[in-house]
Amino acid sequence: MKHKVSAEAQLSPLPMADRDHIQGPIDAPIMLLEYGDYECPYCGEAYPVVKGVQKRLGKRLCFAFRNFPLANAHPHAQHAAEAAEAAAGQERFWEMHDLLYENQSALEESDLARYASALGLDAERLLKEVATGAHVGRLREDFRSGARNGVNGTPSFFINGVRYDGMTEVDELLAALTGEDI
Repeated sequence: MKHKVSAEAQLSPLPMADRDHIQGPIDAPIMLLEYGDYECPYCGEAYPVVKGVQKRLGKRLCFAFRNFPLANAHPHAQHAAEAAEAAAGQERFWEMHDLLYENQSALEESDLARYASALGLDAERLLKEVATGAHVGRLREDFRSGARNGVNGTPSFFINGVRYDGMTEVDELLAALTGEDI
């Protein structure tokens, strides 16, 4: 289980092993942090790009994800993020993360329950955690850290702690990550 960081703590725009959802080694030479929203169409477009970058860079990349649900624009984003965090409590964050991005047009409560069941999760527990706001504090921490680090839309990426505002295409992102022309 990840350690709790107080809502007042300043979260760095670098992946944090004791709190973030991470894929790849934390000591990798390249770090990519995404602030994302599961209902955002631009995040949906970036999702396969990140997957492609991960495949190409392998263990040279540490990828971390933080929630930045834009609830005013995306009415299902908050509950989708809460479902991902509830899945994390059952050790299946990344699987839920992937299903949510792969099914952005289906983020109703019944869809979240179906995804939980498909992943072998306790769907009743997951829905109860979403309904009671069990993970709202975590989402608030992510959101506030993003705002403090200049995030005002999604997706927002940081490469080795530095904001990346370039194109979200595999070759462009790879070039920014590696410093090489691809």
